[in-house]
Amino acid sequence: MAIGGAPGVVDQAGFAGYFPHINFESFHVADIVRLPLQLLWLLLLAVISTLKKRSWRSSAPKMTVPGSDTLLGFLRRGWSAVLQQGLDLRGILSKSTDFIVKRVSLTVVRQEKFMGLMEHRPTQFLIYAFLVLVLMSFILTPFSTFGQVVFSIVILSLTILFRNVPGHLVSLAMIVMSLAISTRYIWWRLSSTLNWDHPLDLIWGVLLLIAEVYAYVFLVLGYFQTAWPLHRKMVPLPEDEQLWPAVDVYIPTYNEPLEVVRSTIYAAQGIDWPADKINIYLLDDGRRPEFEEFSAVVNIHYITRPDNRHAKAGNLNHAMTKTQGEFIAVFDCDHIPTRSFLQTTMGGFLKDPKLFLVQTPHQFYSADPYEKNLFTFRAAPNESELFYGLVQDGNDFWDSTFFCGSCAVLRRSALDEIGGVAVETVTEDAHTSLKLHRLGYRSAYLKIPQAAGLSTESLSSYIGQRIRWARGMAQIFRMDNPFLGRGLSLMQRISYGTAMLNFFSGIPRILFLTAPLAFLLFHAYVIWAPALTVLIYVLPHIFHAILAKSRLQGKYRSTFFSEVYETVLSWYIAWPTTVAMFNPKKGKFNVTAKGGLILDDYFDFNIAMPFIALIVLNIAGFAAGIYRMMYGPENEVLSVVFNLIWTFYNCLMLGCTLFVASEVRQVRVSHRVQINLPAMLKTANGFCLQTHTEDYSQGGISLAVSDDVAVTIGDKVHVSLWRGDEEHTFVAQVVSQVGGALRLQWIFDSIHDQRAYIQCTFGRADAWIHWSDHILTDKPLIGMAQVFKVGAVGYWRMFIKIPGIDLIQAMVTRMGATLVWMLPKTPKTMEYIWK
Repeated sequence: MAIGGAPGVVDQAGFAGYFPHINFESFHVADIVRLPLQLLWLLLLAVISTLKKRSWRSSAPKMTVPGSDTLLGFLRRGWSAVLQQGLDLRGILSKSTDFIVKRVSLTVVRQEKFMGLMEHRPTQFLIYAFLVLVLMSFILTPFSTFGQVVFSIVILSLTILFRNVPGHLVSLAMIVMSLAISTRYIWWRLSSTLNWDHPLDLIWGVLLLIAEVYAYVFLVLGYFQTAWPLHRKMVPLPEDEQLWPAVDVYIPTYNEPLEVVRSTIYAAQGIDWPADKINIYLLDDGRRPEFEEFSAVVNIHYITRPDNRHAKAGNLNHAMTKTQGEFIAVFDCDHIPTRSFLQTTMGGFLKDPKLFLVQTPHQFYSADPYEKNLFTFRAAPNESELFYGLVQDGNDFWDSTFFCGSCAVLRRSALDEIGGVAVETVTEDAHTSLKLHRLGYRSAYLKIPQAAGLSTESLSSYIGQRIRWARGMAQIFRMDNPFLGRGLSLMQRISYGTAMLNFFSGIPRILFLTAPLAFLLFHAYVIWAPALTVLIYVLPHIFHAILAKSRLQGKYRSTFFSEVYETVLSWYIAWPTTVAMFNPKKGKFNVTAKGGLILDDYFDFNIAMPFIALIVLNIAGFAAGIYRMMYGPENEVLSVVFNLIWTFYNCLMLGCTLFVASEVRQVRVSHRVQINLPAMLKTANGFCLQTHTEDYSQGGISLAVSDDVAVTIGDKVHVSLWRGDEEHTFVAQVVSQVGGALRLQWIFDSIHDQRAYIQCTFGRADAWIHWSDHILTDKPLIGMAQVFKVGAVGYWRMFIKIPGIDLIQAMVTRMGATLVWMLPKTPKTMEYIWK
């Protein structure tokens, strides 16, 4: 039989067309297998083609189930009606909710007008006593299962309804509702859920209960700490500059490169303050000749000492013996101050002689390891946003703002009274504040960013910094406990205590990550209660806490990504805090590295190893839970499912830690700052363009330009920037022009140009005011979905970085390609079959 062509003649080209993947002119040994496979495939295609051409297939009567068309039509019409009714109902609910929100908002506004009554102490006492009695009745009154469900639903409905209603009174109401639900849960746990008859159940149950009590106490204290942020306003200075005090600016350094320190010095020289009343000191604990030489060139003071005793605290105290300024401004060597720093902070000192501290936020213009590795820089709040955006502002209401080591001004006479900066612990800043608050001095916090610095580049450096903070706070808690001793108000004790207890979260977090394994692996009941009862107490407690904290902290905290921060730190702060409680003198000060590079992507197995161990345990527990659900007692199925969900969530959270441990390449010597500033571009041919910056760094700048700007790579141009009304012009070289952005590299002719540039950009008074404005408010459901995604991808990022996996991956890829190469192919003349 001929295939194409004249009868009896075999068309060689046509024959080869049925074997498109085989080269008959260069026969391969594998074609011994490929030829028979292709023949079988052609036979199958011929059968399918014949069946499709049969006339009976199109002419035969349609075989249907009697009434199926009617049923399907009914279902289709019913579903469309349901969708339409759902849309109508959604519109009605939306309008009803808007109406209720407006009415509640009006009520809240009216109620807040009568808050003046709260200024009278007898009224305060009566109202608070009544509220406490009502709250206690809710907490202690036993409910049936149905009653607990109704109570939880009512409170949850009120929380959801009030969540978007403006007004501080509503926030307080949500706090009260959250406290009611959570306190009722803890009371139930303490009074009804421990199995005293089974030792294993009791041990695991008590451990989990300790973790939950810690979380509850921290929740309550956190509510008190942040319930009423002060939002302090700046105190203006006298018009007569002769009344302005003398200020010493301290810039301590140890092992940081000069490139990092140089910009801070340039910006400090641009601070708007009378020249005869400001002195800048570089405190070099590294005793480096190039730093001393640079200080002489830029005309600032250089101070060093023969040893590094007491680290940063010792460095500051030594400088105090060499200087005389009435006030001391402290900046870490990477924190670049704005020109308005002293004019913003000094007014309060002249008004209040007992004011010892004015602290401003620590702003960061580079991504920390979480933001860099998770790609959330300036898209979600980072860890410091909560502390400097809300916590310190809440502390300020209770006069318990504490020194954070940088971006602050201190009164020298107050420091002299306690013998200088505290040296007993490695968190000298907070301990110094605690000592001065005990003596009756006051502090202030201005939530106006007046300086910005670098975040740590690597996860290991970040964790090292947090370990020092955790050890230091535990040392203070052990040696100078704020809940003990004299001189502090109740709320000052709570504020300091909350700050310290935050760093004891390591062990409770590890317990939460392993608690379901007690049941799945050892059949120990950590909560001795029916699964349904557990759910109707646990879920309202969790949901209300999430909603209330999202309401209070939504601008400064991402609910679930904050969980990632705490999970990563848990293992590494658990041991230092425990050791510090028993031996507070153990441990040493470690300097946080800044300005480093990460040359290649890599997975930090050293950091991730504890979490990999926890993952293995959780996977083992999950497998045991699946087995128990299939073959275990039927009355335990709901308990097993509950613990499996808990374990699955833990695995996702641990997957996020793997994602963070996968370090992303960072080779920029100077970080870009995405801020729009007015600028003027001048080319060599006399062309001028009024434009603005897309971003800038210490080494270059990007300008917004049109495509018709006649410049080429390598051209030299002039760029004008402004510092107030002063215009400064700098020389730059064109690097590239892409997408309407002209990228330039600076060519500074002198130190004067470098200093002027820093003062025109990083040192502007308004440089960081709107830096965080575009960060989205926390949405818990969206955040949880993102954590699910990140957690899943985290496992893959670890897998592809396993040593030797690239070779295995290459082998699998090659085998897959070979398999695809061996498979039969459909000839083009037969592709109609699939249409």
